[in-house]
Amino acid sequence: MRTSLCDRLGIDLPIVGFTPSEHVAAALSRAGGLGVLGCVRFNDAAELDRVLTWMDENTGGKPYGVDIVMPAKIPAEGTQVDLSKMIPEGHREFVDRVLRDLAVPPLPDDTDERAGVLGWLHSVARSHVEVALNHPIKLIANALGSPPTDVIGQCHDRGIPVAALAGKAVHAVRHVENGVDFVVAQGYEAGGHTGEIASMVLVPEIVDAVDVPVLAAGGIGSGRQVAAALALGASGVWMGSYWLATEEYLQTMGESAAMQQALVAASSSDTVRTRIYTGKPARLLKTRWTEAWAAADAPEPLPMPLQNLLVSHAHNRIHAANDPSVVSMPVGQIVGRMNGVRPVADVVADLVSGYEDALSRLDKTR
Repeated sequence: MRTSLCDRLGIDLPIVGFTPSEHVAAALSRAGGLGVLGCVRFNDAAELDRVLTWMDENTGGKPYGVDIVMPAKIPAEGTQVDLSKMIPEGHREFVDRVLRDLAVPPLPDDTDERAGVLGWLHSVARSHVEVALNHPIKLIANALGSPPTDVIGQCHDRGIPVAALAGKAVHAVRHVENGVDFVVAQGYEAGGHTGEIASMVLVPEIVDAVDVPVLAAGGIGSGRQVAAALALGASGVWMGSYWLATEEYLQTMGESAAMQQALVAASSSDTVRTRIYTGKPARLLKTRWTEAWAAADAPEPLPMPLQNLLVSHAHNRIHAANDPSVVSMPVGQIVGRMNGVRPVADVVADLVSGYEDALSRLDKTR
């Protein structure tokens, strides 16, 4: 399982893993892939710097990358306090009522509550870039399309390639015109922010539309799916959801035991694409929380980043409640294959062996 992507990024396997967990990212890099740390959870640049320093010390000298979020339509300036004034009182009342109806308890007094994610803000994302460029990263990816051209220029000046996610071929072409080096073709099946075209259709469309390496994303959780992605013309795979059910994820997100329990029990039909998490369409695990937002009396979700600020306190309470029936978690349709919690190294080993088995089966058809 080796492609030109491996030589370009200095990795052994064409497996790139996006994750908010530094423990998962480091483990994947050590296993031969490329761990990509999601930066959006870091409101404080100093905290990100500490985590990347930990990555420097725990990847065994193997390469890793970071993922930022730079939405073009968000004002460059602003604070959480100013933004909170833009949230309608009716939306706040709805969230409070749903939490009562779902019997989600208040946060314990000793809980250190995480503020709403400001990483969606352009200005905060720029601080993430500045911090990341002071570390030996090998890739910067932008979850919401092309970064600004000056950011791409900064990366290229340091010899760091840039990747951008695309849900349509026209988006991929625009990314490459802006100077992006890799395109992540993310299909409808994926968790988090997604477009509306399935991976089986999207990947070859983007491969044919651009002259840069393409990573396939969405619906990948086995070696045969990796083989299928490469057969469609991709140079590698970009996996996100599948790392949620790993032991290392709990090392970073210690409150996630109930979330992993819910993921392991879910089928591939137990997800929903909705704007209630960030304000943009994102695929989430279907729970009583998502069902409440789908009710007839629910308000329309707010635009990014207001929606995330609106629900941030609710998410903290939900995580602390340790109730699998109400968790709020982005995850793709591949959740149906996530049937147990395992170490990252075991997941990677299964991907490699499944890939080899798939090639062996195909070889018999010649």
